[in-house]
Amino acid sequence: MAAITTPVAAEQSTAQKSDTVVFDITKPPVIEGFTPLPRAKEEGFKDKFIRKTKENPFVPIGCLGTAGALTYGLIAFKHGKTRQSQLLMRARIFAQGFTVAAIVVGVVATAMKPKQ
Repeated sequence: MAAITTPVAAEQSTAQKSDTVVFDITKPPVIEGFTPLPRAKEEGFKDKFIRKTKENPFVPIGCLGTAGALTYGLIAFKHGKTRQSQLLMRARIFAQGFTVAAIVVGVVATAMKPKQ
């Protein structure tokens, strides 16, 4: 048999809902028996870029090589040097491959590094 909702039951359920505690989204929730770790210092773009470059210096080198080959190849194409432009586009593909390989090696090295 289905339960029939009466106005009295509806009033009781709304009264119970108004007694519940509303979460304050400006503060983290309080959980009994749990103490969160202190937050690390916020790292800016420059600091993060320098740290990542020191961890894997081949990625920025590959990115610069790719950008340089692309730029110089487009300039050569604009000047009508099709042979040189074609060689520089091949160099760009090589530099992109180097960059992807550097990223993969960096990810594997990071995964193999023991946890601290």
